Amino acid sequence: MNQTAVKDIVDEALALNESLYLIELSISVNNKVQVVVDGDNGVPLSECIRISRSINDTFDREEEDFSLEVATPDIAHPLKVKRQYIKNINRILKVKTAEEEYEGTLIEADEDKIVLQWKAREPKPIGKGKVTVEKTATIEYSEIKEAKVKIVF
Repeated sequence: MNQTAVKDIVDEALALNESLYLIELSISVNNKVQVVVDGDNGVPLSECIRISRSINDTFDREEEDFSLEVATPDIAHPLKVKRQYIKNINRILKVKTAEEEYEGTLIEADEDKIVLQWKAREPKPIGKGKVTVEKTATIEYSEIKEAKVKIVF
């Protein structure tokens, strides 16, 4: 299957609902098409069905045999698209860079960077004991190796 043709169909289907966006599109050597979409406010099952039907109706299974899966991203998978960061503002993220690992509340996400905030216990500047301080880290998207939403029960 032609990946560009499939992407064009997916883009057309996503254009009908501007809150949806493509996370991943892959086609394996045995024509297994996997489409992962996310939405600013989640993705209803009806939207996955609509996108799946758009692809199915466009390609003739008599000419090209393929399997199709349209899904939403798994919570355990890392964030891949900037819009996912924006969607997850005020959630706790675990972010790995080449130098450090951070865990904090995502308080800001824009086109270039994210800002995490957390509380840490540090020794008092004078005297014994520890004091709670609020820390922030500004991380460029280019520095992020992996970022996942922490599931809190």
